Amino acid sequence: MSSPNVDGIAGWAINLMETLGAPGAGLAIALENLFPPLPSEVILPLAGFTASKGDMGLFDAVLWTTIGSVVGALALYAVGALLGRERVVFIASKLPLVSVSDIEKTEAWFARHGRKTVFFGRMIPIFRSLISIPAGVERMPVMIFTLLTTLGSLIWNTAFVMAGYLLGEQWDLVERYMGVVSKAVLAIVILAVVVFIVVRLSDRRKGKHHA
Repeated sequence: MSSPNVDGIAGWAINLMETLGAPGAGLAIALENLFPPLPSEVILPLAGFTASKGDMGLFDAVLWTTIGSVVGALALYAVGALLGRERVVFIASKLPLVSVSDIEKTEAWFARHGRKTVFFGRMIPIFRSLISIPAGVERMPVMIFTLLTTLGSLIWNTAFVMAGYLLGEQWDLVERYMGVVSKAVLAIVILAVVVFIVVRLSDRRKGKHHA
């Protein structure tokens, strides 16, 4: 069974896996965490497809992609920890339409739901990467963060690697359907930002009116 004739991100990922084997799949997923435009919905099924050709073991594909997920998440956690609350508050105070109270509300919400957010966030496109930064800012215990990230990533990675393994040369069906989900998540994020801006501008107008 030959490699699919693809270019772009898929071609890059295939070359990486064929050169380095399962560790190459782990490296690709670690980079996907750091650079969300690299979609795991492409890389993971490709790892499964590569395993189906016998170029790497299925267990190795799941193991190394999960290691890559954890390494990438810990790197972003470190960014959040180095950034710290004071810098986040300072940056927020300089941004239009954002106030310190927004940060305080986010902190309170993360204190209540942070563990669930880290675990389930590993299985949501886009948030897979972003959730690691507030976890670092809030200094979630690193062992708990690592455990939750490992478990969530293991579930996500296993599902997509297995899908690519079973679909074989039709691995791209996974990316095709998950692309719709990713676009839906992105649309929800954009809508939430728009609603936030509208509400904040409305509040400011009311404040000026009362003044």
